[in-house]
Formats: sequence, C-alpha cells, structure tokens
Amino acid sequence: MRDGDLIVSKTDPKGRITYGNRAFNHYSGFSEDELLGVQHNIVRHPDMPRAVFKLLWDRLNAGQEVFAFVKNIAKSGSFYWVFANVTPSYDVQGQLLGYFSVRRKPNPSALVLIEPLYRRMLQVEKDAGSRDAIAASTQLLMDALAAQNTSYDDFVLNLQGI
Repeated sequence: MRDGDLIVSKTDPKGRITYGNRAFNHYSGFSEDELLGVQHNIVRHPDMPRAVFKLLWDRLNAGQEVFAFVKNIAKSGSFYWVFANVTPSYDVQGQLLGYFSVRRKPNPSALVLIEPLYRRMLQVEKDAGSRDAIAASTQLLMDALAAQNTSYDDFVLNLQGI
C-alpha cells in the first residue's frame, strides 16, 4: 500500500460486504460487483493464524474495536499487508448494524516482527491439530506478549507507531 491510502469496507453482522471503497477494489483486485454480498474473508490469506481472527471476533462481539496486522490475498493470488482497525457499528437504538473497517499501510518495521510471529503461530496451529489450534496459537501470542510485559493493544499500536 502507499502512504495515505485507506482501504474502507463495511459488512453486515454476518460479515458480508455491504460497502467497499475504490482502494478496497484496487488492492483486492475484485470489482464492486464481485465483493458486495460476499463474506469479507474472501481476502483472508492462508498465512494468517486463526488465533488472530479469534481475537478479532472476540473483541468485536464484546462491542470493542480492534487493531491488527493482517495479510490479505488479492484476486490474482498476490498479497498485501494492512494495519486494520475494525469497529462494530450500531444504530441509534443500539442494534448492531455490522462492522466498519479502515486499513492503512503497515509500518514496514512492524512487519519484520509480525511475519515471524505469525509463522510461529501458524506452525503451532498445524502441530496442535484442528481442535486445539486456536488455543495453542493464542497461548503462543499471550506468552510472547507476557515476555515483553505488554498488552496486545499496546504491542500492535507501538509497532505501528501510533
């Protein structure tokens, strides 16, 4: 991604895309028609640990925003990294409308740390087997954060330089 680019998308409560800006179309390689109504995980790269998405959905289901470094896959099979901020969106009565995501270019020095961490998490997920994959990978992440005496939020925000 280029500095200053913002990828914006909205989904319904089930994660189906209801809006994507031009930058989303550009970087994903999908047209608006190909994206609308489709699950947002259409751009989920297989190199992403399942535990990262478990953390994301746990936070969103608790009504919290979440920040994460995410590797996405484009229609062509190429990939692009983003620093994502995802928030739940509510109507005036407090009913969940869906989710709003803004992604920007990640700090390149952050990826030097994130990529090997995600590779280790993926390996732990493979080694643990499907049933225990997320728990094992989450434990690896929590242990890494504890070793640095930091929280997940402080870790990702500091890596991005926010």
